[in-house]
Amino acid sequence: MYGWVIDVVFCVIIFALLIALVVGIIRTLFEISLTITEPTIRLGFKDLITNVLSLIVVLELVRAFVDYFEHDRVRLEILVEVVIAFCLREMLLYIFEGKIEGLDTMLWAGAILLLIIGRTLAVVYSPERSPSKQ
Repeated sequence: MYGWVIDVVFCVIIFALLIALVVGIIRTLFEISLTITEPTIRLGFKDLITNVLSLIVVLELVRAFVDYFEHDRVRLEILVEVVIAFCLREMLLYIFEGKIEGLDTMLWAGAILLLIIGRTLAVVYSPERSPSKQ
């Protein structure tokens, strides 16, 4: 019963994420038209970049839920990739808005580098690659 309930909940979540993804794609296409009609191109690009970067994060979340169904567990490397995508999104938005300075950029880059190292370690030491399974 527990497994069935978990499967239903994850199906509902994937369905909701797919709806959000479709809405995001439609809004992004709409934002492309706004970049042409906005008084300044910068305003249109700001919304477009925000939507595209948000879509990337939602795609990573969908991938994480689909991966759960394939492996019946949440893999650490997929979760770290979602966090990396979110951190990159936030850093790029701060850079684009001009709210970030030199030291902040270095801190964001260092945090992303640590996440990439963590993802690499998660791949290298994953249960699929462990010698006990071979």
